[in-house]
Amino acid sequence: MERKRLFYKHQPFSEKFFIVFIYALLALFALLVLLPLLHVLAASLSDPQKVIEGNVFVFPKNPTFKGYKTVFEYDRIMTGFKNSIIYTLLGTLINIIVTLLAAFPLSRKEFRARRWLNKLFMLTVIFNGGMVPSFLLVSQLGMRNTIWAMVIPGALSVWNMMIARSYMSNSIPDELYEAAIVDGCKPFRYFVSIAVPLSKPVIAVLVLYYGVGHWNSYFNALLYLSRSAMHPLQIALRELLIINTVDPTLVTNVQAAAEKQGLVDLLKYSTIVVSSLPVLIIYPFVQKYFVSGVMLGSVKG
Repeated sequence: MERKRLFYKHQPFSEKFFIVFIYALLALFALLVLLPLLHVLAASLSDPQKVIEGNVFVFPKNPTFKGYKTVFEYDRIMTGFKNSIIYTLLGTLINIIVTLLAAFPLSRKEFRARRWLNKLFMLTVIFNGGMVPSFLLVSQLGMRNTIWAMVIPGALSVWNMMIARSYMSNSIPDELYEAAIVDGCKPFRYFVSIAVPLSKPVIAVLVLYYGVGHWNSYFNALLYLSRSAMHPLQIALRELLIINTVDPTLVTNVQAAAEKQGLVDLLKYSTIVVSSLPVLIIYPFVQKYFVSGVMLGSVKG
């Protein structure tokens, strides 16, 4: 602590001013991010009438859990929540398997075709078939209104594959591969028994990237799923936020909220909080891996 004080004491005024300016700017950005979150949380815990009147800012007015009770009574939301969990878990598992299987051979220098395959993968980032051809392909494969329509079309992200490839190239020594081959280990056995266990940090980063992507995904559901029983949570949330619709059977079950004309607003804020909780709970556990994943390839040698 004393050394830090001496460091700041001997700094010129311009550097001190710059540090204070940076901290003030970061505090402002943090405030801009936190205020909307606090407003949503306060509105979800407030009386519906106070929300309609615009009297809620960052603190709840007449606190009540009626909004959350309504969310858990709303079958549309609970069905979407269950579907989102299934799509996220299955989709992320498929993503990790496909990404690692693509990244490993492209990380090996002795693989002669890796340069051409890298260019081919990059080509798919710049050009793609488009929405209509993708829809026709999914339909002709018989995946419409099935769980596979939500997990197969996005089974591989080229950007995430490049992250995994860079990690395997830079963080796993080539000597380890050579020693394993000399001992009679086949490449696939090396991949399963050595490369994958040593890639746990980057796998944690990929799980976060893919998991959040699946959890927030709604566009594929709009294209490929016409059955409401298969819609993810984001579709139900979209109906509440944009289309402003609610199941009429629910209104009969919560007459008090319907009489105050605050049911839809109450559901909006409560559903936003409930849908954000899984990501907020998981993120602290993988934060250190997330930071290391972002820094992959930034420093070499």
